[in-house]
Amino acid sequence: MRQRLYSPYQTLAALYGTTEVAGARDNPLILAMLQTDAKWPEHDEVPWCAAAMNFVCKLWNLPRTRTLAARDWLKVGEPVRLADAEPGFDVVVLARGTGVQPGPEVFDAPGHVGFYAGLEGVNVLVLGGNQGNSISIEPYNVNRVLGVRRLA
Repeated sequence: MRQRLYSPYQTLAALYGTTEVAGARDNPLILAMLQTDAKWPEHDEVPWCAAAMNFVCKLWNLPRTRTLAARDWLKVGEPVRLADAEPGFDVVVLARGTGVQPGPEVFDAPGHVGFYAGLEGVNVLVLGGNQGNSISIEPYNVNRVLGVRRLA
């Protein structure tokens, strides 16, 4: 594993626990993430995992999607096998929803995106936004992984 002094992963990790505000009020940091590249939703109670990634990648001057579609991250960076993924600059894109979901060739479908945080049994650990309405590390079954991308 490469040694990195600081990374986009650590930037997002520093925001761990940032949470949506229920009701009419909104978290200003999440709103800033949602408005990183465009005038996107004006409330924090929308899917914002891709917005969190775009926000951090803009700070690092890294490639980003400039969209709120999680699956668009399959077009950014270079592909990496899950077995070779490392925390830091590697992004995990997951299928989202119940039942059979389309594969990685379908971009107009539900998805989720975050930074690779490790493997734990049959789960990939993901540091991302909009996980339980906050920035957190959550486990997802590896069967949901659509792809892993290296940004730098």
